[in-house]
Amino acid sequence: MEQKLRIGIIGCGNISHCHLQGYKALPDRCELVACCDIDEAKAKKYAEDNGFARYYKDYNEMVRKEKLDAVSVCTWNAAHAGASIAALNAGINVLCEKPMAMNAKQAKEMKEAAEKNGKLLMIGFVRRFGNDADILKKFIDAGSMGDLYFAKATYLRRNGCPGGWFGDKEYSGGGPLIDLGVHVIDLCRYLAGGPKPVSVFGVTYNNLGDNRAGGSKDWVSKNGLGINFKYTVEDFATALIRFDNGMTLNVEASFNLNIKHDTGNIELFGTKAGARVDPQIEFFTDMNNMFVDVKPAGNTALDFNGLFNREIKHFVDCVQNGDECRAPAVDGLMLMKILDAIYESARTGHEALIAD
Repeated sequence: MEQKLRIGIIGCGNISHCHLQGYKALPDRCELVACCDIDEAKAKKYAEDNGFARYYKDYNEMVRKEKLDAVSVCTWNAAHAGASIAALNAGINVLCEKPMAMNAKQAKEMKEAAEKNGKLLMIGFVRRFGNDADILKKFIDAGSMGDLYFAKATYLRRNGCPGGWFGDKEYSGGGPLIDLGVHVIDLCRYLAGGPKPVSVFGVTYNNLGDNRAGGSKDWVSKNGLGINFKYTVEDFATALIRFDNGMTLNVEASFNLNIKHDTGNIELFGTKAGARVDPQIEFFTDMNNMFVDVKPAGNTALDFNGLFNREIKHFVDCVQNGDECRAPAVDGLMLMKILDAIYESARTGHEALIAD
């Protein structure tokens, strides 16, 4: 029988429960050993509720004392690099939630730590594991869409900052671009075969603030640690990203925007066909000198049921069996370079080039 992986979780907030269920779905392959959170009371309850043998307040202590095979890093963004590097240096494989880090510099340090220690660093690009991504990839890889040359990705909320640290740049690194846009930018790049970004032109706005409908002008949110989080991130970001193969990607992401409905969709345009995911998949092409719209049979909308379980199973397969990682650190680093460039372009008002 295969030896169980000894699993730890760093950060016991909401997203950690998605990882937790993925590990619990593999009881013959994973053993829940230890969890960690800077809020010790939260870590204690998390351990008691979910069957962890021990809990910690300091991830450095946890990775030093526990003989772990793998950890999920589910902290706020500002702690991704520190927690991941500590685990990697302790000889532990890491699945780090997106975004990989606060910036490309940190992401590069994380990637180098993984390489130095010969351990896996996988990034939580969960949309790569969606059924909709699998369907689109089949059509694209079979050549049904031809060469992709333009894509549009939107993730827009009318009034949708998650609250807490998500609105405080010191902890999040940014607003909807780094929280929401990261999903659709990565998904489009993944579907297009991973072209290299070369430049961006980006714009960000902070015109509306948070909780407009509630009438609050000075947004402050506290957590169990008594930290006063302030709203210091952008409301809306948009960018045009240019890739080395000639493809361009237009992205829009908002926490707050004067729109009728929240929306999240992607559109891909190729030389043979176009595709839209909103939320069902539809293809647009021509046959016999007529325009044709094609909907694959069945429900092709993203199914969140089991989405994270598929991601966690892949991570476990990579660690135990040496499977090729579908969301490697190199892609996380590339995504951070894109985000850095968008924020830099927005700051300067000029196009930003992306270096190797």
